Amino acid sequence: MEAMVLSGPGAQLELRDRADPLPQAGEVRVKVSACGVCRTDLHVVDGELPDVKYPIVPGHEVVGRIDAVGADVTNLKHGDRVGVPWLGYTCGVCAYCRSGRENLCDRPLFTGYTRDGGFATHLTADARYAFPLGEDGDDVATAPLLCAGLIGWRSLVMTGDAQHLGIYGFGAAGHIIAQVACWQGRSVYAFTRAGDVAAQELARALGANWTGASEEPPPVPLDAAIIYAPVGALVPLALRAVRKGGRVVCAGIHMSDIPSFPYRMLWEERQLLSVANLTRNDGIEFFNLVPRVGIKTETTVFPLSEANEALGRLRAGQLTGAAVLKP
Repeated sequence: MEAMVLSGPGAQLELRDRADPLPQAGEVRVKVSACGVCRTDLHVVDGELPDVKYPIVPGHEVVGRIDAVGADVTNLKHGDRVGVPWLGYTCGVCAYCRSGRENLCDRPLFTGYTRDGGFATHLTADARYAFPLGEDGDDVATAPLLCAGLIGWRSLVMTGDAQHLGIYGFGAAGHIIAQVACWQGRSVYAFTRAGDVAAQELARALGANWTGASEEPPPVPLDAAIIYAPVGALVPLALRAVRKGGRVVCAGIHMSDIPSFPYRMLWEERQLLSVANLTRNDGIEFFNLVPRVGIKTETTVFPLSEANEALGRLRAGQLTGAAVLKP
């Protein structure tokens, strides 16, 4: 197999030949057909997340087919088309797992972070955390749904019944969840980097009621806002934009420091929340919704060997929608 390997924080990924991995009990091996490039991959590569076990293969928006099955796997078989997401293993016995909050498991493993991921031709995955995808949909178009879509869905659910919804950062997750929110009948207000004409045009094409720079006030008070960009300075801006009793949801796994702001901006029962990981139930709910909504993903395809180029363009804000690697 071939894999793009990260040897240390801040290093360039290196294309290496490796022995094909063998699935252990409870695991499957997946031949990768597409893997999305997520901002969390940038955090892994840039050393912004703790406890990375180098060398590591990033990538956690994986679509492929099972080509080997380990012992004790009964829910999947050879040839099945599956998706492998960020959450790659949970212990099943901690208080969080036992109370239906496996996204907060005390001993989790994460695809492309603490176990090898999908920037490769093959990977192994815990069979419990490989979602059957069926045969519908293009692999490249489906790949961003495995994180941008799933985390986006969890963050959207956390906004409750918000009618006027702000989305800060209109990239991979933003352009997916805007489609769901519009389908639900919500009004979407898309905030982008100043001058990001392409993102604003995409937002309007997908049904956004308004687009503007992150520093601009929306035309109406927001019921809720979701922040997808990993920029702490957006938190006070979003709090200023939401109404009394409104909610701001931070959807990233990493964010730059939040600057101090006056308590008055949080007062009147505004809420500031974070999203952590996902549950398998999130996946079931979201993938049942995808064909009903008719979600279309905007993608730019790179060969596996150009993973560094894809990451660099993502870091520089030079992508519209999502980047996808295709071995």
